[in-house]
Amino acid sequence: MTTYLMMIAPSGNRVYAAGSAPLAAAELEVCAGHVLADVRPLRLAGADYLAFETDQSLDEDGLALLAGQSLRLAVFERTGDAEAPLLRPVEVPEVDLLDDDLVSIPKYPGKTNELFTRMLLNVTLAQVRRSPGEDGRFTVLDPLCGRGTTLTTAWLAGHHGAGVEGDEKAVEQGAAFLRTWLRRKRLKHTAEVRPVRRDGKVLGRRLEVEVRPEGTAPLQLTVLTGDTRRSAELYGKRRFDAVVTDAPYGVVHGSQTDVRGVSGRRDRSPAGLLREAIPVWASQLRQGGALGLSWNTFGLAREDLLGLLADAGLEPLDGGPWHRFSHRVDSSIQRDLVVATKPAATT
Repeated sequence: MTTYLMMIAPSGNRVYAAGSAPLAAAELEVCAGHVLADVRPLRLAGADYLAFETDQSLDEDGLALLAGQSLRLAVFERTGDAEAPLLRPVEVPEVDLLDDDLVSIPKYPGKTNELFTRMLLNVTLAQVRRSPGEDGRFTVLDPLCGRGTTLTTAWLAGHHGAGVEGDEKAVEQGAAFLRTWLRRKRLKHTAEVRPVRRDGKVLGRRLEVEVRPEGTAPLQLTVLTGDTRRSAELYGKRRFDAVVTDAPYGVVHGSQTDVRGVSGRRDRSPAGLLREAIPVWASQLRQGGALGLSWNTFGLAREDLLGLLADAGLEPLDGGPWHRFSHRVDSSIQRDLVVATKPAATT
């Protein structure tokens, strides 16, 4: 057996009060447990690592899996004996299509940490049981997209993004940042926000962005303004390979992040919203697709959320590493994530 160590990015340790190593271990087990054995946190000479073993040296696909992990800083092969281990650096491929400051530069109240967003995206896409499109890309829907962190994270990973957002100002701010970033990076692109009209009335706005990185197929990003519970109506017959979203935490992050509850008044609990929205989001998934959701467990128990997903015709994944993502964000937020799949079509 060959033993490898993945060094965890130090910045990750400041994000999660409970420590990033257990989260990174759960992510790696979900994404690469079929090729790795005995994934475990390890602290060595004051630094945090994940240790794991393989039957043989990692191939190109295995190294690419490691390269895309949200908290990966560096990878080493462990040699020598237990008393005097030696770490040999292992070169991993560059898997991101765009520079990561696309997601790290924006700072605003209520923004989900970009490392956690990448983790949620990774574990969700790892459960998709369908082939990508003709261009080799999946399309990811975030029906609560805010200024678009999940969508630009999907871009980094080489996938198209689509979103729904109730706050038109947030969409405009996200569009302004994207235009500026794309121009500064000198990337060929188009970006426009235009009104959506029906029967002569303006129903909202539509953001359409296309970026054409050199040497690869274009990436698309679409955002429609509106109530997430009308997401299927807004997108019509369009279907998605994955739905990835961060539900409201039930605390005040700023007035622009509030979501109207089922009563029409401000509802800071996700329960009422999710009860109505999950069946809509599930209907937008292609068969074989996956829905990944993070939420504050203080506002909705895990077993209740699993029930909502099952009632919507999805198959929630439970047990093993799926019970190791819960972590404390602050005194009022205990964040967790869940992934559920849509059964593939039978032949």
